[in-house]
Amino acid sequence: MNYNINENGNIVFPIPEGVDIPWKSQLGELPLTLEYTNGTIYEKLEAVAEKYPNNVAFSFMGRNTTYRQLIRNINDCAKALKTIGTRENDRVTIAMPNCPQAIYMLYAVNLVGAVANMIHPLSAEKEIENYLNMSKSVTVVTLDQFYNKIEAIRENTSIVNVIIARIKDELSKPIKAGYMLTDGRKIQKIPYDAPVIQWPQFIKLGKACSWNYKVKRKPEDVAAILYSGGTTGTTKGIELTNLNFNALSEQVVAANPMFRVGDKMLAAMPLFHGFGLGVCIHTMLSQGGSCILVPRFTAKSYAKLITKHRCNFIAGVPTLYEALLRLPSMEKADLSCLKGVFSGGDSLSVELKKKFDKFLYDHKASIQIREGYGTTECVTASCLTPPLKFKEGSIGIPFADTYYKIVKPGTDEKLPYGEEGEIVLAGPSVMKGYLDMPEETADTLRTHSDGLTWVHTGDLGIMDNEGFIHFKGRAKRMIISSGYNIYPAQLENIFDAHDKVHMSCVIGVPDDYKMEKVKVFVMPAEGVPKNDETKEELMAYARKNIAKYAMPYDIEFRDSLPKTLVGKVAYRVLEEEELAKIEAAKASEEATE
Repeated sequence: MNYNINENGNIVFPIPEGVDIPWKSQLGELPLTLEYTNGTIYEKLEAVAEKYPNNVAFSFMGRNTTYRQLIRNINDCAKALKTIGTRENDRVTIAMPNCPQAIYMLYAVNLVGAVANMIHPLSAEKEIENYLNMSKSVTVVTLDQFYNKIEAIRENTSIVNVIIARIKDELSKPIKAGYMLTDGRKIQKIPYDAPVIQWPQFIKLGKACSWNYKVKRKPEDVAAILYSGGTTGTTKGIELTNLNFNALSEQVVAANPMFRVGDKMLAAMPLFHGFGLGVCIHTMLSQGGSCILVPRFTAKSYAKLITKHRCNFIAGVPTLYEALLRLPSMEKADLSCLKGVFSGGDSLSVELKKKFDKFLYDHKASIQIREGYGTTECVTASCLTPPLKFKEGSIGIPFADTYYKIVKPGTDEKLPYGEEGEIVLAGPSVMKGYLDMPEETADTLRTHSDGLTWVHTGDLGIMDNEGFIHFKGRAKRMIISSGYNIYPAQLENIFDAHDKVHMSCVIGVPDDYKMEKVKVFVMPAEGVPKNDETKEELMAYARKNIAKYAMPYDIEFRDSLPKTLVGKVAYRVLEEEELAKIEAAKASEEATE
């Protein structure tokens, strides 16, 4: 979208001519357009820190960091990056959970003009190798507990610097003592001669930086790369700009007029995910909020933190809210502090919404859970249920300066209200493109006759005559397990590469807790026995090449796999077979009772 600079020096987007905006009448006090910072994500954070230097920016395991301290630590980190040779446009990989060093590094990378390459620290070794090579990263920062993964694949990459941080270095003394007696004891020591830079040493290197380390960047320059698995098995790096993140920050707050400076967000959604990075971290920090950083959580610990910190905003996937309903520890919880509860990452069933809304009411909260929708190609959410108007089965209305329409799949032909088609959207949070994938970028980002560039999501939905969007399903083949997107074609590529596998098919199986879990059907290569020994060998291979959240719970051997008329594996047939087994088991259980 083309923007203008107004008299305040901020970015504004003119309302496009000829674009249908049926949700305009539903906005109430919510704005249709906004002003955005004409700068970088660091500059937006710095401006807020100047206004609220003594406010708590984030809390980590009982230790608070003010905005003044945050900016100082970011600058120390930026000086160190410059000292080790980080140049403009270099890619620096951050493979970390939600911890202070990850926050410092994210904004420091931005300050020196480099690009943060955000990856899951629990990714398999081969996945990490792929991410490092795709991004051409020269530096990686991770925690001590993940050192062995990096060391195992380092020689296959262009990595020059490995920076190792430790959780214990950011803990207060009493908590550090307890940590070292529990989780800290499990971490394998790094060899004294390992070719790494320990975090304290890294920061100390910055003291030698006597030259200008700040690099001026533009709003449209790339700030971070996030990853999405392709439906064809090809991982895509998504290039997101300073403007993408800063626009999202303003849009989220505009859609939540109850937000106030100092409000607390339970930041449990991970940094390598658009929801975690864009909403839970950057939106809160750049708007004067306070993040409760959660490096690793369970539903039980999540529940404890909500009440302990009196959080104002929480965000999660449907499985999390399902789990909270069953926790005995939540029976007497006072949730009157909550101003916003957001669900994303997967469809929120009407039944679960009703249950959780009652749960909130019973625990003194005056709000309801609000569902949103988005894609990593737009950082994260671009559509949200308004605070005071809910429609059953709807994912809400678009954010300010964001436009939705429903088109005939594969075309830019707009469909009438109430007719199902492909969801497409345009706005200031739309990605720059896929990393080094011009053809895939052109296929997803398409300029229509109205002059706007639209993201073709591949998801199916309808829009009613009031502009509310109703999600109807994914046109893409994808499994969603506990909020994680898992792409079967990627896993099939991995299994098919094994010498003992002739062909594989990956499906999602319904699960009461995870929503779906992964199962693999394998046709073994000729002469390979279909026994437990072969299964265990394939499972061991999977653990080395597949992230934990995408690991199959079972491998089933087949002499053949069902085929479609054009010769493709008929994965839907296998899905139907598994569903029939589940229903038969339930029927048998009910008959026994």
